[in-house]
Amino acid sequence: MARARADRTEQKAQGAAGGPARASGRKKLTATDWADAALAAIGERGLAAVAVEPLAARLGTTKGSFYWHFTNRDALVEAALTRWEELCTEAIITATEREPDAEKRLRHLFEEVIAAAADDPLEMSLLATADHPLVAAVLRRVTERRIGYVAHLFEEYGFPPAEARRRGLLAYTCYLGHTQLGHAVPDALPAGQELAAYLESVMTRLLRRD
Repeated sequence: MARARADRTEQKAQGAAGGPARASGRKKLTATDWADAALAAIGERGLAAVAVEPLAARLGTTKGSFYWHFTNRDALVEAALTRWEELCTEAIITATEREPDAEKRLRHLFEEVIAAAADDPLEMSLLATADHPLVAAVLRRVTERRIGYVAHLFEEYGFPPAEARRRGLLAYTCYLGHTQLGHAVPDALPAGQELAAYLESVMTRLLRRD
């Protein structure tokens, strides 16, 4: 899922990680600060951009701060991926659950993640490195969580479990395809009123009872 309802949370986090170098005496850096900086770097230049010295410079600190929180680069990558999972999956699900109506939850979730998908480079960067063992494990977990949650919403809407699962998978593949097109061939995607009509067309088909 694109960041959608978690945008404000993540923008705040990335603003701290990706902004001008902070003065080392201004605030003691946390493991989350490092994870946010790593996520920002992944979104910009891919997993290879996660390196201690450039991130330390980005955060306005020294390598000593990194080793205070992490034993090695892999530990930072794991923390960053966990942070991504929290911001871009769990936070969105939590926000979606505040809506009591199943159909409204489905519509709001789908519309918001689709609308935000083309502007989210982080998801594409992670998918591009899906063969990395650490990334692969998190992608599997996140993918199953997302599809399972959307399937749960379709089941709450009234579809039997097997059909709800099929529709959850269909909705998620639609989201991934939209995300891919948004980065590879953005002009192929509708915008404005055409986007609204497209989203309504997709949701009508997903919610239709055969």
